[in-house]
Amino acid sequence: MAPHFSMPLVLIPVIVFAVWRRVRRQFGPQPIRRKRMIARIVIFAIIAGLISVAAMHDVRLLGGLVGGLIAGGVLGLIGLHLSRFEVHPVKGDCYVPNPYIGAIVTALLLGRLVWRFAMLSPQMQDPTGATPPIHGPDIGQSPLTMLTFGLVVGYYVCYYAGLLIHHQRILRSRPELREPA
Repeated sequence: MAPHFSMPLVLIPVIVFAVWRRVRRQFGPQPIRRKRMIARIVIFAIIAGLISVAAMHDVRLLGGLVGGLIAGGVLGLIGLHLSRFEVHPVKGDCYVPNPYIGAIVTALLLGRLVWRFAMLSPQMQDPTGATPPIHGPDIGQSPLTMLTFGLVVGYYVCYYAGLLIHHQRILRSRPELREPA
C-alpha cells in the first residue's frame, strides 16, 4: 500500500470514533465526572496554549484562535444556561446538555475537517509529490482552522468549568451532604 494512503486509513476511523463519542454525549443525562472534566479542561488549555505559541508568527492565525476562543466561550455560557441538572437513580448527579449547541459545535468541526481533507486530497493522490501545495508551505494552518479549533476549545473549557461550578453550588445547597458541625 502506498504510504500516502496509510495516514487517512488510520485517521478516518479515529475521527469517526471521536465524533461518535461527542454526538453520544449530547443526548440524555450525562453523569458529572469531576476528575474527567478537570482533566479535559487542563488538556484543552495546554493544547490551546501550545497552539497559540506556534501561531504567534502570524497575526491572522492568532486572531482566528482568539476569536474562536471568545465565540466558543459565549456558546459555552449559552449551552450552560440551556442545560438541565438532575439526580439520576443510577448515575447520580447528572446534567442534560442542550443538543442544539453541541450539534452546532460538532457540525462546524466536522465541516472544517471535511473541507481540509478535500483540499488535501489532490496532494495525497499524487505519489510523485509534483502537485504544488494549495496554500503554500503551511497547508495545515489557516485562520479559519484556528477559529474552528478555538471555538471547540473555548466551548468545552467554558462549558465544563461552568458545570463544575454549578455542581459545586448544588452540593453546597443539599443539607444531607453537609458535614456535621
